[in-house]
Amino acid sequence: MKIAQKPPDADHPYGHIRAETIAALVASFIMVTVGIQVLKTGFETFFSGEHVTPNLLTAWVALGCAIAMYGVYLYNSKLADKINNQALKSAAKDNLSDALVSTGAFVGIIAAQFGLPWMDSVAAVVVGIIICKTAWDIFKQATHSLTDGIDQKTLKKMYSTVAKTAGVEEIKDIKARSHGNTVLIEVSVLVDPKLTIVEGHHICDEIERRLKKRHNILNVSVHLEPCHHSEYDI
Repeated sequence: MKIAQKPPDADHPYGHIRAETIAALVASFIMVTVGIQVLKTGFETFFSGEHVTPNLLTAWVALGCAIAMYGVYLYNSKLADKINNQALKSAAKDNLSDALVSTGAFVGIIAAQFGLPWMDSVAAVVVGIIICKTAWDIFKQATHSLTDGIDQKTLKKMYSTVAKTAGVEEIKDIKARSHGNTVLIEVSVLVDPKLTIVEGHHICDEIERRLKKRHNILNVSVHLEPCHHSEYDI
């Protein structure tokens, strides 16, 4: 997040904001490693038949940790949604996986107290699957962003914003790509061919203003073309 806040430079004209997406991708690799380890341990313990009944105090410690980490998850998740930060969203999901591991430990220990020690292994397998699923979700979102993907609902909203701009006769083409928690957009619009350069420039400025006001846009590139065939192109 610190790197993402660095201003644009010669090598990064759009800034360093994608560092957040890279951090989310790394987080997904870490989480899947943890998930696989939890699954491995759970299966090994279950099939080995070696079950230990931990002290009951351990269960309450695990429960306390689960509650604390779930609280951290809620806080980070709410903040991540507020500032639309992918790295923080991944961190929040990692906090949730920690809470799930502790919850699984609590369930297993309590079950062991009632003569069901194998429940600890089952809980570990369930938690491991959930962690791997969460890691996959983070990985899918991060790679979608890094490969210039864009949510189609978001693109339709931006299309509507441009279409309702005064002076725009028709939208010829619109493209957008994710850039961290912002968007880069390119749009080609058809306008009245009789407009002056100044009037056309005003339409470009208005499109840019409306997009940046209503959407989290980092950069807007607008291309004007005449609505009808004309000797002159704008």
